[in-house]
Amino acid sequence: MISALNQLVDAVEEHLAEEPDVRGLAAALGTTEYHLRRMFSSLAGMPLSQYVRRRRMTVAAADVVRDEDDLLSIAVRYGYGSGEAFGRAFRAVHGAGPGEVRRDGGPLRTQPQLRFRLTVEGSNPMDTRLIDRPAFRLAGHAARVPLVHQGVNPHIQRHIAALPQGEHLRLKALGDTEPVGLLQVSDDLDPDSVQGSELTYLHGVALAHDTEAPEDLDTIEVPAGRWAVFRTSGPHPQALQTTWAATATEWFPSNPWRLRPGPSIVAILERADDFTTATCELWLPVEPA
Repeated sequence: MISALNQLVDAVEEHLAEEPDVRGLAAALGTTEYHLRRMFSSLAGMPLSQYVRRRRMTVAAADVVRDEDDLLSIAVRYGYGSGEAFGRAFRAVHGAGPGEVRRDGGPLRTQPQLRFRLTVEGSNPMDTRLIDRPAFRLAGHAARVPLVHQGVNPHIQRHIAALPQGEHLRLKALGDTEPVGLLQVSDDLDPDSVQGSELTYLHGVALAHDTEAPEDLDTIEVPAGRWAVFRTSGPHPQALQTTWAATATEWFPSNPWRLRPGPSIVAILERADDFTTATCELWLPVEPA
């Protein structure tokens, strides 16, 4: 995976004026576009689209400052059909238009070329199990919410708080298969994991495939497949978010598995009354790499 990500970075650099062919590169490397984008955004701390835009404008800025070509020629060189479109993209990265930068020499915000390296970490073993599950369904109350990388997601918090207390008990009684208990389900997640991008969040339970869900509940059909299950314990949600990040930085680069499309699921096994600490299981859909 480290090699694949570096080849992706090289491909971006060789074709800065174009959108990278991530699907074609992933196929050539024996992986998937979904996994490659998810690993890039997790390890780089930014989506691939943002990195491409920043690198493109970093290199374009050098041409602007050299003052050897007119701004429209530079815009076309980097794949923009007009000076206005180029100017908007340039200002979004540097905080100033190309004309201002040509006149004043700045300001410039440089995006260095990324290089991924494997570092020796993993001093804290990850409590993981792999499990094959037949098809099942998730049933509960769903909402479209923005993605929040750190801390409590207030949109999810409001969604759960709006449910009557009795509804939580009703849902818990409905669940009849793994993952057990009340679940926090994230689905339709942007592979680039862009902060603020929308996902489907479902507060509910898992039902066996032949169990009918009540008509007033939203459902997500989950096909048969393999899951990596990570157990976490400690301050909530910090311990869970730390483990989620470590799956990308430590577990996937060290194991012959890759993410496959599907919902990610958090099962709350135990928690403090005020929810400041919790023991959870993080379920991620995987397949052989």
